[in-house]
Amino acid sequence: MWFTASRTKPVFLGQAPIADRVLAAAYLDSSAVRAPWLNLPEPMAMRHPQFSRDVDAFATDLRRTGKLGAGRADSIARVAVREAYHRRIPPALVFGVMLTENDRFKRNARSKVGALGLMQIMPRMWTPNLGPILGRNLRDDETNLRYGVYILRYFAKRTADTLDARSVIRVALLGYNGCVRGSNTPNCQTYPEKVQRHVDRSAQTICSGRDFHECVALPLWASLRDTTTPPVPRVDIPLPPDVSVDPLASGEPRPALGDGLVAWIGGMVNKRDGQIGSR
Repeated sequence: MWFTASRTKPVFLGQAPIADRVLAAAYLDSSAVRAPWLNLPEPMAMRHPQFSRDVDAFATDLRRTGKLGAGRADSIARVAVREAYHRRIPPALVFGVMLTENDRFKRNARSKVGALGLMQIMPRMWTPNLGPILGRNLRDDETNLRYGVYILRYFAKRTADTLDARSVIRVALLGYNGCVRGSNTPNCQTYPEKVQRHVDRSAQTICSGRDFHECVALPLWASLRDTTTPPVPRVDIPLPPDVSVDPLASGEPRPALGDGLVAWIGGMVNKRDGQIGSR
């Protein structure tokens, strides 16, 4: 028995804790109501009543900051939630990162290292490859949000399958901040905790009583484990006003960023010690 036990490798050794996998499965099962972006095709998710509720909640929490007017809050909320649904990440995560990066919501905000706009995007790192797809004017709220949400999803997808939900969100946020080895920015390892504090304090309507783990970390982790792509059904119900679905998200070929972008980004991280992402 000792020999067998010492030579046998458990099936789940090295994988994320089974409890988290069970929770993710349960979250996916219940997501049709509270997170339709998790498992519905994008056109159907955009038509789901929860989309409008998420936009309203996002705008409400933005207005509660007292830093911007109702009109701009509504505009930012619609774009932020639309992009979150499109990239399949929790809207509260976009909210938390935005407040961490630019809590005064200044379009022309520029950091000491040249990061721009609402989500503090590094133009020299991202616009050469993403500009033809996402636009180039990073001082425009909509364009900036497109980049920010794309980058969040990009770093989340690079996390390992062996990580649990808390580790996935932490690694993804450190990547967004450019904190790869922790030497490029003082105390950059605290960035995930800053985002969490903003979510816990200010995303009260978006999260509706759920803590950071349930509102952000668990759904993000679940979305990364749900790799199936349901077929896009024919639906004649019109989209909500001012919402458009990317036609390339409905089965048509998307312009491939290809392995070249991945290699280029990886090379920049190695060369510049993490000066990629938001700061």
